[in-house]
This record gives sequence, structure tokens and C-alpha cells, in this order.
Amino acid sequence: MATTKQQLADERDLEDLISIGPATRRDFEMLGIRTVAELAKQDPQTLYDNLCRKTRTRQDPCVLDVLQAAVAQARNPKLPADQCQWWYWSKIRKQKA
Repeated sequence: MATTKQQLADERDLEDLISIGPATRRDFEMLGIRTVAELAKQDPQTLYDNLCRKTRTRQDPCVLDVLQAAVAQARNPKLPADQCQWWYWSKIRKQKA
């Protein structure tokens, strides 16, 4: 039987995602995200906005890049390695500015 992307996503832990360290894990806990499957359903910008609201602090824009990388990985277990890195998303964000 073939394994779907969603099944692969459901088997991973948040710690398995590249660019996710202890600080981001704490952010996910604050935001109520406990699994890769839950993360896959999220919008990175909304997560960032909610984190800023909960901490009452404008987070560094690089936090948004980390969230972008995490959500992309959660949605696609076979994401190209460069897209798993937060700085890939940082370049994209800066190009849009």
C-alpha cells in the first residue's frame, strides 16, 4: 500500500522539522500547535500575527520565515532541502518588500 504525504506528515514530530529549535517549540506550544498535522493546517502569517499578539511584542520578521519553513515542511514531507531552511523564506519575503 502506498504511503500518502499526509500519512508521512502525521508520523513526524515537530522536532523532526529543520530550523525548529527550542524557542520555536515554545512558540508552537503557546499557539496550541502540538503536532505536524496541526501545523500543516496553519497559515504562517496568521501564526506570526497571533504570536505577536500573545507576546505583546512585534516578533522579528525572521520568526515569520521560520514559521513559513515549518508550515511548508509540515505540508510536504518531501520538500526540497533548501526550502526547509528559514533563510530561503527570508529571501522570498525580502523580494516582496
